[in-house]
Amino acid sequence: MSDEVIDGMAARAAVRGWVWAPTFWGLVEARASATPDAVAAHEDTGRELTFARYRDACLRAAAGLHTEWGVDRDTAVSWELPTWNESLVLVGALARLGARQNPLIPIYRGREVEFITEQSSASLLVVPTVYRDFDFEAMARAVAAGRTDLGVLVVDRDLPEGDPTVLPAADPAPATAADAPVRWLFYTSGTTADPKGAPHTDLTVAASALAMAECLDIREDDVSALVFPFTHIGGIGWLIASLLTGCTLLTTEAFDAQATPAFLAANGVTLAGSGTPFHLAYLAAQRARGDGPLFPRVRAYPGGGAPKPPQLHHDLKAEIGGVGIVSGYGLTEAPIVVMATTHDPDGKLADTEGRPTPGVDLVVVTLDGRRAGPGEEGEIRLKGPQVIGGYLDPSLDAEAFDGNGYFRTGDLGVVDAEGYVTITGRLKDVIIRHGENISAKEIEDLLYAHPAVADVAVIGLPDPRTGERACAVVALTDGHSFDLAAMAAYLTERRLRRQAIPEQLEVVGAVPRNPAGKILKHELRGRFAPPGSAPTVEGAP
Repeated sequence: MSDEVIDGMAARAAVRGWVWAPTFWGLVEARASATPDAVAAHEDTGRELTFARYRDACLRAAAGLHTEWGVDRDTAVSWELPTWNESLVLVGALARLGARQNPLIPIYRGREVEFITEQSSASLLVVPTVYRDFDFEAMARAVAAGRTDLGVLVVDRDLPEGDPTVLPAADPAPATAADAPVRWLFYTSGTTADPKGAPHTDLTVAASALAMAECLDIREDDVSALVFPFTHIGGIGWLIASLLTGCTLLTTEAFDAQATPAFLAANGVTLAGSGTPFHLAYLAAQRARGDGPLFPRVRAYPGGGAPKPPQLHHDLKAEIGGVGIVSGYGLTEAPIVVMATTHDPDGKLADTEGRPTPGVDLVVVTLDGRRAGPGEEGEIRLKGPQVIGGYLDPSLDAEAFDGNGYFRTGDLGVVDAEGYVTITGRLKDVIIRHGENISAKEIEDLLYAHPAVADVAVIGLPDPRTGERACAVVALTDGHSFDLAAMAAYLTERRLRRQAIPEQLEVVGAVPRNPAGKILKHELRGRFAPPGSAPTVEGAP
């Protein structure tokens, strides 16, 4: 029996002349066969992988992981690596084995990694030794010390290798989307103190990648900037987009506002992503350069993950070239559910996130439970081929899905008469800094335990560089003092990742609450927001 979802995705890829397979490993083999000598990935170190070399490296690594570490079908593997060629190879190797892989963004530290590896039943944790002055190996061994079922594999630019002839058979293609096994587990901080596990199949992630590739009209000769952490679901999405289309990915271990734009320029970038902080850096580099476009081949600036100032779209288009910012909206649980296209009019590119992607059923529900009309604000709710069926922890599902099966994003938005979506705010108490979701509750729960803190609220404030910054507003216990340095040291001791530590601390006599005890965060935002700042909005991870 044919499957509507799989057949539809295959037909859409065929129209564009792209390769297609309903599994990640099938895409690796299809692309290596179609364009074996084309460059898949080019690091800022100069190291390259062609699609054929990528396939072969994945097979060798799969054999090494299988024979040395016992990784097999459905083995749960957590890995936290920088954006290296080896990280791309690890993804392919685990896909070849049919493992359930859990990429962890490199800002996660002991608290999160311990929780995630335990909840996901990981039997292997893959980390570097030291990266960006943090000892990942020591952290991983501390996490594994209390467990007998978690191994630690330390990888520094090398992976275990073996003879591919020992490998078991690859997973067969699923007959239907419902038959596709969970092969990915991504975590999002969301609004809870503990991260939430979002299970995905190869097909759900591929659905988002296919939609993105269509919206950007990606071609084999495109060169795309993958300059955010690869372990994001968006990083895996870009790898799949490369396999589908044959485009080249330009990668960097860590984004640098001076070196990275120069690297992209030297290698003919055509798709200069992937969000407001990066776009601001490109604009600054162009202005420092003076005459001549920094990116003479650029077609578009893929965007998402942070608020998008409309003026930035116009500035990039006018000063560097291309159609401007082509942004999208989504979540870890539902990536690329809305996206603009390279053919959209200027006003829509600047002021909206585009329209729902193929197969997505997006509705807006007012706060009183009605379906909103065109231009009417409400909560965005979703169904679609890239939306998870439920969380790893099923106790979270009742709140996450409404009675009609729509995923509740917690984001507020409007849909205009032409179907374009604008995000206007959010119900979820999440701060988005440099595209990273930071849970206010997680920080609040930690600060409440400090003896100097009588009450606390953590809020997001507009920041022109990062999109938002975290601000801790505290009321002090009598006789105590508390300052920014003490707060940072305290949160660091409790293994909170550095990027989640608030950049601002405000001491107040009392944290305002309503009669039911709910903190009035809108009052605090109004009090401490920079003068003249616009209300913050949520973009796409």
